[in-house]
Amino acid sequence: MNGTRAILGAECTAVLESFAQSGVLLAFDYDGTLSPIAPTPESARLPEATKQLLVRVAAHYPMVVISGRALDDISARVANIGVRHIFGNHGLEWSGGKSRPRVRVHRWADQLREQLATLTGVFVEDKTHSLSVHYRLAPDNERTLQLILPIVRKLPDVRVICGAAAVNLLPKDGANKGVALRRALELSGCDKAIYVGDDDTDEDAFGALPPETLLGIRVGPSETSSAAYHLEAQDSIDQLLQTLIDLRTA
Repeated sequence: MNGTRAILGAECTAVLESFAQSGVLLAFDYDGTLSPIAPTPESARLPEATKQLLVRVAAHYPMVVISGRALDDISARVANIGVRHIFGNHGLEWSGGKSRPRVRVHRWADQLREQLATLTGVFVEDKTHSLSVHYRLAPDNERTLQLILPIVRKLPDVRVICGAAAVNLLPKDGANKGVALRRALELSGCDKAIYVGDDDTDEDAFGALPPETLLGIRVGPSETSSAAYHLEAQDSIDQLLQTLIDLRTA
């Protein structure tokens, strides 16, 4: 890995323009990407300026959202902006089909609520198809994470992915954001995709397609990401959206 490059930098203009002028699908994560990270999942909101830009983007590009949130949750948050397909629970749920809840996920939730009960500022979010253990409100995030990880890694048939002050637990044999992105590309009939995400839960998507087909953009520079490009910070998303609009309307 050589590190990501700034997609809005002058030296990367040609790459972004090439994808924008092709039959491209736009795919976005939600938390930390379209919406700023919030203290709790419930308090995350799509800024009005970003929402209006997304409405305009949807007039020029097919657009999907792929989120770790439960499908009903993320669907409500991105309603009325022109999204063609929505994937929840890291791709385990899809707005165009039925998904099968995992009994083991409920068992994990019951077990973890008991085992993590003594940790201040930690709560378990049961999303039926996956779990998130949130610790943003803990007094010492790094120490709390080191206490959580050995416990969750002992769960049977679990895949552990660390996110932004959350540990995400997925069934090992389930879908992921990369599977969701490939399905979205097939459904859209597009030749290429631009995917924007902000943390390790998005790495499956960044590595899902060859670089000539996928423009992966991570929020924040990274030396280890499978994404080739980055935005400097979450609040750069509006500039990216405006640039994408300009490239189709110039």
